[in-house]
Amino acid sequence: MTRVRLVFNPHADRGRAWDIASSLKAIIAGRSEFEWASTEYPGHATEIARQAALEGYDIVAALGGDGTVHEIVNGLMGVPAEKRPRLAVVPIGSGNDFAHNVGVPSDHEQAMQRILTGSPRPVDIGRVTDGTGRAEYWDNTLGIGFDATVTIYSYQITRLQGFAMYLWAVIQTIVRNHDAPRMTIRTDRETLDEAVLMLTVCNGPREGGGFRVAPAARPDDGVLDYAMIGKVSRPMMFRLIPEVMNGTHGRFRQVRLGTCRRLDLTAESPVTVHTDGEVFAGFTSKVSTLAIEVLPAALHVIL
Repeated sequence: MTRVRLVFNPHADRGRAWDIASSLKAIIAGRSEFEWASTEYPGHATEIARQAALEGYDIVAALGGDGTVHEIVNGLMGVPAEKRPRLAVVPIGSGNDFAHNVGVPSDHEQAMQRILTGSPRPVDIGRVTDGTGRAEYWDNTLGIGFDATVTIYSYQITRLQGFAMYLWAVIQTIVRNHDAPRMTIRTDRETLDEAVLMLTVCNGPREGGGFRVAPAARPDDGVLDYAMIGKVSRPMMFRLIPEVMNGTHGRFRQVRLGTCRRLDLTAESPVTVHTDGEVFAGFTSKVSTLAIEVLPAALHVIL
């Protein structure tokens, strides 16, 4: 019998996940292969996922948004590959970008049914390490500078959700934070040295509930895509935002799109960093050095 650990985040989508918890439980009523666990604090999903792996569960399912998936991925990647359960996702968060990018049904009841009827598909996972040796896994996007600041501001917005919340955070960031520190960026394909407003490294094409930052990115191709915007004016950044939404920003000379398997970065001053919408380095950050790499086919997702 396939054993499934369901990890439900009651705070997903700003607490609105509670509204559909009963319908999700009804789907598995009387099914002994499912075990339900609710998260109680930040990082709890990581602990539950790691323990599930050690106890021999076959599947760990994230019932939440991108933050829940991120925590579970870090729990699963913390155990040896031969003991690593498969990952399933029931998208009930604000953005649900990872689920969208890998092809999980947006309907939560369909996604719930797919846990046992779907097939496993290998996906790549990213890993980032800062100058102190602190490391974290990520599954969808890693943002440095502008992108990370947007994430921080989005946490402060309570009356909006989903794409509208991220768009308002983007507008705030353009107005309030427009620094473009000089960075030296070395990949396995090129070396760059220039002022950078935004650098987003992507395993999947979409983030922020609908921004197509790296439209060519695929989560199973063994490489990372990146989008970089240099030092531009505020009016130009406002001009670029709808292009990023449509995935057409690559046609502008101020934008560089590329791919790599590893990226090493050194910035002239500390930078903000997010991993899958979780703050890795905030406004008081002292992080100025990062090593980013792809781990091909490191995890299997039920689709």
